This record gives sequence, structure tokens and C-alpha cells, in this order.
Amino acid sequence: MKRSYEAEEALPPEVQDNVAPNGLKQVSAQALQSSGDQLVNASTVLPWLFAALGVPAALTGLLVPIRESGSMLPQAALTPLVLKVRYRKWVFVVGSLIQAASVFAMALAAAFATGLTAGLWIIAALAVFSLGRCLNSISSKDVLGRTIPKGERGQINGLSTTIGGIVAITVGLAVRVFGGEDLSAAAIGWFLVVGGALWLGVALVYSLIKEPAGEAEDNDDDAAGSTGWFRDSIRLLREDKPFRNFVGVRSLLLVSSLAPPFIVTLSIQQGSSGLAGLGSFILASGVARMLGGQAFGRFADRSSKTLMSLGAGFASAVVILTVALAAIPAFSGEGWMGTALFVVAYFLLTFMHTGVRVGRKTYVVDMAEGDQRTTYVAVSNSAMGIILLIVGAVSSALAVAHVNWALLFLALMGLVGVFAGAKLPDVSKG
Repeated sequence: MKRSYEAEEALPPEVQDNVAPNGLKQVSAQALQSSGDQLVNASTVLPWLFAALGVPAALTGLLVPIRESGSMLPQAALTPLVLKVRYRKWVFVVGSLIQAASVFAMALAAAFATGLTAGLWIIAALAVFSLGRCLNSISSKDVLGRTIPKGERGQINGLSTTIGGIVAITVGLAVRVFGGEDLSAAAIGWFLVVGGALWLGVALVYSLIKEPAGEAEDNDDDAAGSTGWFRDSIRLLREDKPFRNFVGVRSLLLVSSLAPPFIVTLSIQQGSSGLAGLGSFILASGVARMLGGQAFGRFADRSSKTLMSLGAGFASAVVILTVALAAIPAFSGEGWMGTALFVVAYFLLTFMHTGVRVGRKTYVVDMAEGDQRTTYVAVSNSAMGIILLIVGAVSSALAVAHVNWALLFLALMGLVGVFAGAKLPDVSKG
């Protein structure tokens, strides 16, 4: 199945008149969502809450896989239902309300449960939360494509990312000022209450977007039933070569997303403390996202595929250099120079991941039109949910031997992704 990337559907006149306010509403909604994400972060805040509530450590390892894969895997199955909705913004609104309810449920667990009960309660709420995020992911790109013209979409993603970075900086400072790593369950519970309120704000702002009505598909046969969506997904990956290549390249770019937790682990193994505390890593992440969103939005509109490739290549180089320096016999993570190495590496990886993320989100929106865009987003994310579990399992197994092996494995994938990404067609406005 060959596609032309030169033509893009024209936006209706009533939408062209509302491009600026629609863009502002989408940036505002995404900024509120980013704020909520920082307060319900599965890599930082929720593990702290588990520790404060005495949840068994085995459950902590389920947080990130459920958060990430849970929001990706169901997308292809849910797409036939989403395609029946003429106004996709309402799918996003429902997803936001589901996330708000889930976060409030986590706050209740923090207030009234401890130990294994609290852990299972929060894990279940996180699974429902991921379902809500799944609906947001399917619908948001489609609304963006319907309401914002090509050449401006990367700037929307970039500005939203910048604001999210500012929020992360604020949260990181709050963590360091109001308790550092010893935050109580009650304090984190209030974080969750605020997070739930933020998602209610997301739903409200997004509902105000002026979106043109699409053609609702009638999928009452087996497509919305048992296995039609699965066959359609396999057929799309088999027959649409440009899309298949994009999914393949995206799977090779996981170095910037999966390496940062291993950098934190390596810093702990090397004896880092103080500067390399959790608050500092959150601050580094926030600064990276703020600067990255500002730097990469316009870059993505010029050439999103180049941005993806360069981001993965630079991230791989950072990982290799960090591993090499940490392996020097005289190296120690206990001093200022040692701890600074890991925080800087974490910052650079998060900075480049911002570029990769903005690039691939812009690429998938620009390469498709209409309902095909919705299908592309859903199938690629479902495929990535599976790939993420596989790559995560391999890297975790390698980390059992030594965390360096996991990091080098991810760096090698990223280097392969650089060359594979260079072969993708350029779908940006240029």
C-alpha cells in the first residue's frame, strides 16, 4: 500500500478561523495533563508512596510496565469503537475523567490502606488509569490533525512539553524543600488529590475545542467484536510498508526512554548520594523537558524523522560514555564529580528523549490523514506495548548480570535506529 505524503486534507473554513484558540486549548490541556503526570509519576512518586505505605517491593516493579504498556496495548482493540465517534474530543474527555477517578482512588488508598492491600488497590487503579490514557492517546493525535494545519503541530507538542518541564522543576523543588526522599504517605496522598483535580481541568478545557465532525464508521460486524481489530492490525503492518518501517524504527529508539532508570540504578551502585537524590533527578528531568520542548518543536516541523534519528544517536553516545567513565577503576560516585556525572547523563538522556518523543508524535500525525491517522496511532502504540515488554524484559535480564550490559544493549539498539530512521520518507512540511 503506497501513500503520498504531499497532500494533506484541507481544514474546513470554520476550523481555520479557530486554529489559534484551538491550539491554545490543546496546549493548556496537555500542560494540565503533564502537571498531573508529575504528581502521579510511576517512576518516582508512586514508588515513594509504596515505600511509605509498606507495600511489598515485588509490586513496585509492576508500576512502570502497567503504566506504559497498559496505555498502549488496548489501542488497536479500542480503535473500531473510537472510529464510531464523530467528535474525537469527547473520547479524550472521557479518558481524562477516567484518569481523574483513578487518581482519586489512589489517594483514598493512601489515606485508608497499608501494606499489600494498599499496593493491590493502587495497582488496580493504575491499570484503569492506563485505560483512560489509552483513550487520550488514540484521540489526541486525530484532534490535533483535524484542528491544526501541518507545519504547526510540532510547535504544539513542543510548547506543551516545555510547560510540562516547568511543572517537573516545580515538583522537584517541592520534593527537596518539603521533605526530600522522606515524604509521608499523607503528603503524597495530597499530591494525588491535586493530580485528580488537574485531570478534571483537562477534561473541561479539551471539551471547549472546536473540532469538525468526522464521518462515523459503522463497524457493527466483527471489527468491533472479537478479532477483527487484530486481523486489521496485522494486515496494516504487513501491507503498509512506510507505516511498518515507522513502527520498526520507533522500536529501536527506546534507548532514551528505558536508559534513565538504569542510570539512576548505576548511580546508586556507585555510591552516589545527596546531589543524585530523587529530587535532583526530577529537577534534571524538568529542565530537560523545558529546554527540549522549546528546542525541538520547530525542528520536528522541519524534519521529524531527522529529529528522531539524531535524538537516538546522541542518547546512545551519552549512555556509552557514561558506562565507560563509570567503569574506570579510579572512578567513584561518592564525590561531587561522580554524582554530577549521573545527573548530567540523566539530564541529557531526558533532553534527547524529549526530541525523540516530539519527533515521532509529529511524524505519525503528518504521515496520515483522517481516520487513517487514528488507526496508525492505535496500531503503532499497541505494537509498541508488546515491544516495550519484550525489550524491557531483555534489558532487565541483562541488568541481573550488571546494569552496564542493559545500558549497552539499549545503546546498540539506538545506534541501529539512527541508520534505520534515515531511510524513512520525510513527511514534514519542510
